[in-house]
Amino acid sequence: MIALVGLFAAAFLAATPVPFQSEVVFLALLAAGWGAVGLVIVASVGNVLGSCVTYALGRALAGFQDHRWFPLKPVQMDRASGWFRRWGVWVLLLSWAPGGDLAVAMAGVLRVPVWQFLILVTIAKTLRYCAVAYAGVAVMV
Repeated sequence: MIALVGLFAAAFLAATPVPFQSEVVFLALLAAGWGAVGLVIVASVGNVLGSCVTYALGRALAGFQDHRWFPLKPVQMDRASGWFRRWGVWVLLLSWAPGGDLAVAMAGVLRVPVWQFLILVTIAKTLRYCAVAYAGVAVMV
C-alpha cells in the first residue's frame, strides 16, 4: 500500500510546478510486479489532481497579472493567451507533455470550465500512463 501512496504522491507532484518525474516510480513498481491497471489508475488520479492544483494556481494568480512579481511579463502573457486561444481547450490533451503545466495554468487563467478541463486532462493523463505501462510491459517481457 505504501508503494501506491508513493506513486500517487509522485504523480501528483509531477503535475504541479514542482519538477518531478513520476514515470520512474511507475516503471519501478511495474517491474516489481504490481499490476499495470492498478498503477495506471493510481497514477492517473494523482496526476489529474496535481493538475487541478496547477489549474487553481493559474486561476488564483490571474488577478495579479499587473504586479511586478508576476512570473510572466505582459508580452509573454499575451503570447501564451493567444497560443491557448488559437488551439482552444484541445491543447489540454497535451497536458502530459513537457510544458503541459503551462497549458494547465493558462486554462485556469482563462477560466476554462472545470468540467471541460477535467475531461480533457483525465483523457490525456490516463492515455499517457497507459502508454508508459504498455512500453514498460513490452520491454520487460
